[in-house]
Amino acid sequence: MATKRKIISEATFFKWIKEGRGSGQNQDYRPWLTVRDLPSLGRVHRVFGHKSRRTHHLLSDLELSVFLLLEWLPDVTQIREQFPLDRTLTRKIAADAGITHPAQNGVDQFMSSDFLVDSSNEEAPKFVLQAKYANKLGDERTVEKLELERRYWLEKGVPWYLITDQQIPKEVSKNVKWLYPAGRDEDDDELAVEQIEFYKYHFTENPNQTIISLCKKLDISYGLNAGESLYEVRRLLAKRYFEFDIFMPITKLKVGALRASNLGFVREAYRVSNQ
Repeated sequence: MATKRKIISEATFFKWIKEGRGSGQNQDYRPWLTVRDLPSLGRVHRVFGHKSRRTHHLLSDLELSVFLLLEWLPDVTQIREQFPLDRTLTRKIAADAGITHPAQNGVDQFMSSDFLVDSSNEEAPKFVLQAKYANKLGDERTVEKLELERRYWLEKGVPWYLITDQQIPKEVSKNVKWLYPAGRDEDDDELAVEQIEFYKYHFTENPNQTIISLCKKLDISYGLNAGESLYEVRRLLAKRYFEFDIFMPITKLKVGALRASNLGFVREAYRVSNQ
C-alpha cells in the first residue's frame, strides 16, 4: 500500500528550527528529520547510539547498516544523522547549476545529508556520507539532487561520499548487527577482567574451535544455561576486549583468531576505581 506523503510547509520548517532541529552536539544533537516525518523506501529505525548516548533516527535499512558500521569504527567520534543543508546556499547552487531545487507544493525543501561524521583521524576530521540504494541511481532526478548535495559540501570544504548497498559487505553488516545490542550493556570492570582472562585461557587451549562450538562446550562443562557463554563472548567482542576480523562470519570464526586487547587498560581502570 502506498504511503501518503506528509506535507511539509514553511510553518513546519519554522517550528523545526525553533525546536532546535539540525543543531547541537553529541547527546544534544537533534536530527532535522525523524522517523515520524517522512515515509521510507524501507523500514525506519530508532537506534540508541553508544557514542552519542541518544536515539538516532534512520530512514532505511541501508542507513541502519551504515550507522552501525560508523558506530563500530573507533576513529568516529560523533555521528549526526539527517543533517540539514543551508537552504539559501542550496538554492544558489541549484540556480547556478541549472537544476530545479527540491520543492513540495511550491515550497522549497531543506535538503539533508544522511550522516555528518566527526573523526579523530587528522587526515579526515570531518566527512559526509549519503546512503543510496544502487538501483535508485538510474533515476535522473535522484542524481540531480545528489549533485546539488555534492556541490554544497564541496563549497563547504568537507569531503562528501556516496555509499550504496553494494559497497557494504554482507558479512560485515551481519556481524555488526549481531554485536551491536550487546555493546549497550553497562561496564563492570572487575567482571570484564575476570571474563577476559577466563575466555583467553580457553581460546588458547582450543584454537581450532569455533566461537559457537566452544561456547556450547563451556556451557555444558560449567553447568551454565544454554547460550550464557556465547552471550558473554558476544559482549566482550562488542566492547572490543577481543579483536577479530570483522569480515569473517561469526559462525565460522575460530577462537584462535581472537586477540585480547585493552586488558591492561581494564585492569588499570578497575584499580583506579577502587582506590
